[in-house]
Amino acid sequence: MKPVEEKLRIVLAVLRGEVSIKQAARRERVSETSIAAWRDQFLDGGRAALAGGARHGPSTREQDLQAQIDELTSALGEAHVELRVWRKGGPPTQLRGPRGDPCRRRVERDPHVPAAGHAQGELVSVAGRGRR
Repeated sequence: MKPVEEKLRIVLAVLRGEVSIKQAARRERVSETSIAAWRDQFLDGGRAALAGGARHGPSTREQDLQAQIDELTSALGEAHVELRVWRKGGPPTQLRGPRGDPCRRRVERDPHVPAAGHAQGELVSVAGRGRR
């Protein structure tokens, strides 16, 4: 089996009229039927590409990944704002996950830390207390 680059070189030589299918088959030691099939595949692929038009813009996978990045960036921004409000002693807010749904873990202020404090350990998880 010939590599794609060789098939392309042979097909282009035939299409340019540099050699006939018969001459190319003899020289490359492949059947005339194989070269004709490669030529037809090449032309069909080109026809399909022209019919579909050249792709412009991101692929579907790239669009999906960008949507996911945007969603996570938004969730991170919301969590940052909620944390800043919480640290400044504002009203408690319900934390949300990356998809905007409420977090499964509830977080509340540690009563032993002053409201304006920024010490480590300010947040205490209360979800699942007593369970491990």
